[in-house]
Amino acid sequence: MKIVFMGTPAAAVPTLDAIAAGGHEIVAVYTQPDRPSGRGNKVAFSPVKEKALELGIPVFQPLKVRTEEALELFRSHNADVAVVVAYGRILPSGFLTAYPKGAINVHFSLLPKLRGAAPVNWAIVNGEETTGVSTMKMDEGLDTGDILLQQEIAIEADETAIELMDRLATMGAELLSKTLDDLDKIAPVPQDHRNATLAPILERSDGEIDWNLTAAEISNRIRGFQPFPGSFTSFRGERLTIWRAEALPGASNLVAGEIEETTKGAIVVACGGQTRLRVTELQQQGRKRLAAREFLNGIHIEKGERFSRL
Repeated sequence: MKIVFMGTPAAAVPTLDAIAAGGHEIVAVYTQPDRPSGRGNKVAFSPVKEKALELGIPVFQPLKVRTEEALELFRSHNADVAVVVAYGRILPSGFLTAYPKGAINVHFSLLPKLRGAAPVNWAIVNGEETTGVSTMKMDEGLDTGDILLQQEIAIEADETAIELMDRLATMGAELLSKTLDDLDKIAPVPQDHRNATLAPILERSDGEIDWNLTAAEISNRIRGFQPFPGSFTSFRGERLTIWRAEALPGASNLVAGEIEETTKGAIVVACGGQTRLRVTELQQQGRKRLAAREFLNGIHIEKGERFSRL
């Protein structure tokens, strides 16, 4: 088939690779415009653009897709189908119907659960035990199109969103390849909208730790809010990011956020519901990430000190 691929982040690259390896003709790749990145604001290509250039595929980066000029250019590729993986924009109806076989989306959840921009993050934050990948015929709604194929996967107990995304990206590439191979045989299944849940775009404010939550809830947020926005708190008036932590058994009678002990290379903090959190990796503002053991070698924490809101 002749395919137009639309995607931007690293999670979309395995699918682009799989389509190319599957013998399909990728006539164009659409990705987000180049943007300044890093301390020097050097212009950076998206991971998808880098891969497309490596494969020798023409790359298109429209600033706007809701124009007649953008639609005419899209139609001019004369593809059979568009494949969309985390492109980063809601496509207008003209794009979705431009090709005979429409547009297929690879979405990193078991739809209709976790519709939206950040399904992998919210699956962990919400304490889900399983998630997966769906391929879907796109319509004008937010991830509301008919399901083509789905595959489920278990979420590991200590898995971060970064680690889970890596696994789902590989799974998504395989599922999309199977979807394309069997596209004319697959009977699309409408979603049951009554079971829909949302996975909204992450905001920086989501990362501030509320110590009144239980230790399990905070641990899920620490794992789920990676790489953005991170999970952070205030300690001695400065921002402190927590990268690894786990809920502990047993009850605490201390105030939420109060440091209970600093033994065995970890910091134990009281949380809501009389629960306890064991912090094992953290980072002071402007410094590198450290294991809690290293952190404690350079700082003495007094009894009764607290982590608090910024």
